[in-house]
Amino acid sequence: MPDPSEPHADETRVGSHMLGPHVVGQRVVVRHLLPDGRATDVLGTCTSWGPDSLTIDREGHGPVAIALADVVTGKPVPPRASVRARVSAREVEEHVGALWTTIETEPLGDWLLRASPPHGERLRRRGNSALAMAEPGIGWADAAWRVRAFYGAREQTPYVQVQRGSDVERTLATLGFTSDGDGDAHAQLASVARALRSVRPSAPDVPAELDESPTAVTVTLDAGAATGRGVLSGDWLLVEGLVVDPAHRRRGLGTAVLAEVLDWGASRGATTAMLHVETVNNGAIALYERHGFVTHHTNRYLVG
Repeated sequence: MPDPSEPHADETRVGSHMLGPHVVGQRVVVRHLLPDGRATDVLGTCTSWGPDSLTIDREGHGPVAIALADVVTGKPVPPRASVRARVSAREVEEHVGALWTTIETEPLGDWLLRASPPHGERLRRRGNSALAMAEPGIGWADAAWRVRAFYGAREQTPYVQVQRGSDVERTLATLGFTSDGDGDAHAQLASVARALRSVRPSAPDVPAELDESPTAVTVTLDAGAATGRGVLSGDWLLVEGLVVDPAHRRRGLGTAVLAEVLDWGASRGATTAMLHVETVNNGAIALYERHGFVTHHTNRYLVG
């Protein structure tokens, strides 16, 4: 039986926890013993797990190393609520314009009509659609006419980018704009610093070629086996075009590209990472979520 003079003796029993190398990059709470035998709690992000110790980056208080032999208990905990969740979908999507060095825009109230050059042999809908995630500033029927006229003058299909399930989508449906059933994409956000802490330990050591400008980088690994791009928009880092050759998958090259892009962005002051990932791309979604990316909203393209 426990000694009644030590009511908290059970709390200092070492070794009962839900921790391990799998929590690197996650937010955790760890109870551990101090040299005088008392127990204390540490909350933060696990940045490393070694044979004898783990390191916790305490939120706002720097890193601390804890001997595994001193761990009493611990477990992963939910991420701290982020200010990124309070940013509107439109504000998030406005950053996407940084992907194009040449893009024509025309405001329509709080909408933005966009036209950009082809990417290879095709037009990309992100740069050739009306960003409609607020009020158009005029009647809805007039707004629909303006969208059709803008793209008709450029001999393009009139596309509108909306937040899936929004009032804008429902209203435009009454005016003849419908989903073509293809290309729904999550907009995912992450802290650059936290994502980088998570991705570094699992990224293979592969030589990388970086083609840089002041605001963009293209990363190429293993003679083109994997590529990806990062673009700065203020202190936001847009991650896009992460592609791994099918013959070279399951080598961690996608993780390595992501690590290079995040490292480049962090060195230039980026604090928030953003990307689009199609809702049917389960492998990519799993990769990004594993390293701290969270879905902020989901985009849908309507054609009219």
